[in-house]
Amino acid sequence: MTDEKDIAAVFELGGRVRELRPSGYGLINNTYLLTTDTDRRVILQRINRRVFPRPDLISENLRILTNHVVGKMTSTGSGIYALKFPEILRTHDGKSFFLDAAGEYWRAMSFIENTFTLEKITSLYQAEEVGHVLGRFHALICDLNPKQLHETLPGFHNAASHLARFMQTSHRSALEKAEWRYCFTFIESRQALAPVLESAMREGMLFLRPIHGDTKVNNFLFDVNSGKAVSLVDLDTIQPGLIHFDIGDCLRSCANTAGESPTDMETVYFDLDICHALLKSYLAETQSFLTRHDYRFLYDTIRLIPFELGMRFLTDHLEGNRHFRTDWPGQNLHRAMVQFRLTESIENSEKRIRSLIDELSPGV
Repeated sequence: MTDEKDIAAVFELGGRVRELRPSGYGLINNTYLLTTDTDRRVILQRINRRVFPRPDLISENLRILTNHVVGKMTSTGSGIYALKFPEILRTHDGKSFFLDAAGEYWRAMSFIENTFTLEKITSLYQAEEVGHVLGRFHALICDLNPKQLHETLPGFHNAASHLARFMQTSHRSALEKAEWRYCFTFIESRQALAPVLESAMREGMLFLRPIHGDTKVNNFLFDVNSGKAVSLVDLDTIQPGLIHFDIGDCLRSCANTAGESPTDMETVYFDLDICHALLKSYLAETQSFLTRHDYRFLYDTIRLIPFELGMRFLTDHLEGNRHFRTDWPGQNLHRAMVQFRLTESIENSEKRIRSLIDELSPGV
């Protein structure tokens, strides 16, 4: 059995491990917060190799990203680009990761002190701050050549591929279940939505940029004193992609204050006020490099990402919950239904969302 304290001791921690406990609510990796006898706090993670078959590429992407953003923040001074990023800790033999006897991949990072995370947005100020940080993050990396980055999760946001996989897997479930009939009918009636962003990229309207890849609300850190958002963490999914994936996933997470597993489906809806506050801040940070086609496909991505995640949750449910961890039987099916309810709410508000986007667009 793996002893996490022994694993932690492999890294340059600046002291002995005094305390170690599980941390965070991630559905993929195992994350721990440890404290040393010198009161230093460190994040220790075991990377899920079923999801990330090449964890070494994650480390390489982090190195490339860190070198780029630190250099850019240094050259521009504190300014609008100032964000906090965790330091990657080395092992005693100088490596950025540790491979244990069972072949499990571990990494350690500094803990960003005096910060907190949110499981849901509770004020428009918080939404504005999330928008600012996501926009600043994209501004920091917009001039990083995406070809320098490895694709750690090929097809991660390829909705057409997720649709095809669902269709291959869907024969395993019984249609007599009301939940299953709802999900299958929902997906079947929206198949044309799946390839919209990939098609736009093939037609030259959208193009690859470096992206974060997992911009849910609990990956933003807020300062305990000022309440301002100061960082975007959990950088495993950094890779080439469409920035629309980040925008859509951020709004999917932030504008659904019911969360991913609410007990009452009636509480699931897309909050237009949060959407407006977040997008306004985001677009203020990114208008210097966004194109007219970037604005054109904003509504499509807001609608697509929850639909895509719903398909991923449902497929994982059918395949035995191999990707997303669950706390109870049927949770991934429940999560899928939540995302489809959110998609419906977005569709019902299409005119208002498009009007909001037009209002915030600079007329490029």
